[in-house]
Amino acid sequence: MARYIDPLLDFSFKKLFGSPDSKEFLIAFLNEVFEGSKTIVDLKYNQTEHHGDLPKEGFAVYDLLCTDKEGGMFIIEMQRGKQKHFKERAVFYTSRLISGRRPRAKHEQNRYNLPDVCLVAILEDFELEDSEGDEYVHHIYLCNRKSGKVFYKKNSHTYIELIKFVKKESELRTDLDKWLYILKNMGKMEEIPPSLQKPIFMRLFKLAEYSNLTKEEKMYYDSRDKYRWDNQNVFDYAIESTTIEVAAKTATDIAIKLKKKGHPVTEIAEITNLQVEEIEKL
Repeated sequence: MARYIDPLLDFSFKKLFGSPDSKEFLIAFLNEVFEGSKTIVDLKYNQTEHHGDLPKEGFAVYDLLCTDKEGGMFIIEMQRGKQKHFKERAVFYTSRLISGRRPRAKHEQNRYNLPDVCLVAILEDFELEDSEGDEYVHHIYLCNRKSGKVFYKKNSHTYIELIKFVKKESELRTDLDKWLYILKNMGKMEEIPPSLQKPIFMRLFKLAEYSNLTKEEKMYYDSRDKYRWDNQNVFDYAIESTTIEVAAKTATDIAIKLKKKGHPVTEIAEITNLQVEEIEKL
């Protein structure tokens, strides 16, 4: 058992970032993510399930949902694997939150003074469909297509592609680097690296020690960790099996084409790695 819990597990992420007792970590992390475009002083945690106005309307369930002192709202999502219509779901999440907070002001000019709604999505094992280059943090706003000028900033999406973050400890330069390094590697660490021995990180590591979990928390964490690795093994096996099947089919197709062109069976066997007996039966 590792010394520290893995922050990328749902249980661990919510323990380290999702309670009033640990909100200093979420505030510090978000302030680094926003790189000065926003400054969060305090946060209040909200209910994570939001329904529509009508009974049959869809509802959104967020990993974490918080509000700052100015009324700005922050959705924090941890997404492990690629999901169909992921972008559409992200837009639905922010839209549901906006529609649920429709202003009730008496004066028309104040009725649509909407709050800031920011989605921060941490993508563990996949990249965005149109993602290019080495950039791993993407800030998305509504903008003018021709000029690129931002048209509306109060509904923003930030996507963090952890799979692209490959910096080693010696390469960490900013606090954002350090937060992302912790997210990816804390579960494998046995000691706190020198570059992370900053008070807020030290407190985070203390909270993340497996030995500090209650008996019930350990049982739940162990079950979720086992579930993840069991799923990963099934997925890896399926990929490996599919790859072998595709390779075998490709080799057979090549062998058939070469045989039709009159190539010797021994030569085809050497090219395709098929057995001579197999090729002769084609």
